Amino acid sequence: MKISLSHRVTSLEESQTIAMAKKTRELKDAGLDVIGLSLGEPDFPTPDFIKEAAKRAIDDDFSHYTAVPGDAGLIRAIQKKFERDNGLRYATNEIVASTGAKQSIINVLLSVVNPGDEVILPAPYWVSYNAMVQMADGVAVEVLAGVDQDFKITADQLEAAITPKTRAILFSSPCNPTGAVYTESELRAWATVLEKHPQIVVIADEIYEHIQFDTTHFSFAKIPGMFERTVTVNGVSKGFAMTGWRLGYIGAPASLAGACNKLQGQFTSAPSSISQKAAQAALEADPSTIAYMVDAFKKRRSAVYDRLKNLQGWSTPLPPGAFYLFSDITEFLQTIDPAKGIVSSADFCMYLLNDHHVALVPGEAFGAPGCIRISYAASLEDLNEACTRIEKAVHSLLNK
Repeated sequence: MKISLSHRVTSLEESQTIAMAKKTRELKDAGLDVIGLSLGEPDFPTPDFIKEAAKRAIDDDFSHYTAVPGDAGLIRAIQKKFERDNGLRYATNEIVASTGAKQSIINVLLSVVNPGDEVILPAPYWVSYNAMVQMADGVAVEVLAGVDQDFKITADQLEAAITPKTRAILFSSPCNPTGAVYTESELRAWATVLEKHPQIVVIADEIYEHIQFDTTHFSFAKIPGMFERTVTVNGVSKGFAMTGWRLGYIGAPASLAGACNKLQGQFTSAPSSISQKAAQAALEADPSTIAYMVDAFKKRRSAVYDRLKNLQGWSTPLPPGAFYLFSDITEFLQTIDPAKGIVSSADFCMYLLNDHHVALVPGEAFGAPGCIRISYAASLEDLNEACTRIEKAVHSLLNK
């Protein structure tokens, strides 16, 4: 018997970052030496003090359901973190913890988007944003910023994209996939535009907040008049190397936080009680406790950037945040003999994976055809070898 699947599922594309990771595992299982630079996951272990907090929670039998938006201890830790790091004061009923920031975002979209509502996505954007808008029956409006703009859209571009159907704007800063960081002045220029459109909810994904090298983080909700209409999304996966713990959270106006709480109560209820205690320990700690990871990422950034910045036909800005390099390879693609069958960044990524055993993610996944994302959340040894293979691939395509 063939089961008929819903249009919601059949029209949904698989995450290309997950697809590349799956292909990488398959090749590794076949015995090939593949260097995976496709997933956005810190390669560090979770810090010991966080693991100890989780162990204590287990020993203390903290293993029952908590309140749907999170245990009171975690909520207080999130509340204090927002005030300490972001200058934002959220009441306890304005905070919801979820099973990862990914759930936090879909909770918000399902709470505010009706069929046909438009959601502006500054592109390049994180791979799942478009699919999430689709699942909420919304319409994604992609606004592309190229390498000449450091992959950041302007206030004028934002204003041009707004229509009477616009319901939200969803963006990340520091950005996945580009590592770009919106400055305070750039965000204030956005706010000047948004003041004229009070129906628009701003969803600010700040999951890479603590991974910045040359900039100071600024939260959109800190702008006067924007706090009441902004959802600040964050979590512990990236900054604290806790991807598998699955713990994200939001600060939002009480009515919207309540809606997310209501939805979550039907989908998953509260996140893992043990993960909550681990996250509480992470958020109560001073951000300086993870400085060693940020320092390591900065060294890796330099190592990869210095190797790839001069590749023929590649344009690679030095990113101020996250742990990605995002290269525009449009010019390079145009110099390759079309007979070789490599005319897109997706083609190049598959060639690189199959022939040179390096896994990257094509820009098509992020609304930016002609680009590629390179995660440098890997050892310097692996990164240097990956760069050698990438250089060899580029030279072979140009010289054959």
